[in-house]
Amino acid sequence: MKFTVVSRGDERSNKIKLTVKQYLTDFDLIYDEKEPDLVISVGGDGTFLEAFHRYVYRLKSTAFIGVHTGHLGFYADWVPEEVEKLIIEIAKTPFQIVEYPLLEVIIRSHTGGKEDRFLALNESTIKTAEGSVVFDVQIKGEHFETFRGDGLCISTPSGSTAYNKALGGAILHPAVDAIQLTEMASINNRVFRTIGSPLILPKHHTCLLKPMVDSSFLIAIDHFTETYTNVKSIQCRVAKERIRFARFRPFPFWNRVRDSFVAEE
Repeated sequence: MKFTVVSRGDERSNKIKLTVKQYLTDFDLIYDEKEPDLVISVGGDGTFLEAFHRYVYRLKSTAFIGVHTGHLGFYADWVPEEVEKLIIEIAKTPFQIVEYPLLEVIIRSHTGGKEDRFLALNESTIKTAEGSVVFDVQIKGEHFETFRGDGLCISTPSGSTAYNKALGGAILHPAVDAIQLTEMASINNRVFRTIGSPLILPKHHTCLLKPMVDSSFLIAIDHFTETYTNVKSIQCRVAKERIRFARFRPFPFWNRVRDSFVAEE
């Protein structure tokens, strides 16, 4: 089996990376940064997102696993004290695969040409530096509402515990093939009105955002942000691709949620 290790870059994470690399190669596994079967993330959720985007082109062939070396990582199953056990598991035990849904975002321009397509593990956020965003929000090709506010967050089920949760969105189990549309400070008065609640869109229900005011937009895909101008539409839906997690032991989603947010000392 071919593997690689992505480190957060701090001293502790780099030391664990070297340990994992040395021991797994001693077990005759092949270290391969280009075409790994297994990507081991050492750091926090930011490191895991970096690893995901680095190998997003290999989702059908590559599985991911995380070791957290700071605050509890939502995507990390293992702690530094368990690294030796993890190394033995990887070397000796076939892992199970757990798949989670991803978000597809397609950005189209008024000038036509090549559209920009991205996959997000957590979420995509759409804001502007020029005041409020104004979107014609369409669901399954039908007008739903005109949104006015600070922005919108479209999240995956696994990403529903991140920025989406801070915005008051629901936490979705990743067994649900869906995306969630959550508002950021919508304008609601006698003139303007939005639904005011998070929307859960199932697979095959496409959300299309069409700007109604000519503006530049700050569009984030997980932790990467770019400025776009001349935007014709932003299309969001559940992606055909899925992320594959390597599991050597059960770690139920609701246990992750409890341990991350409500675990008692």
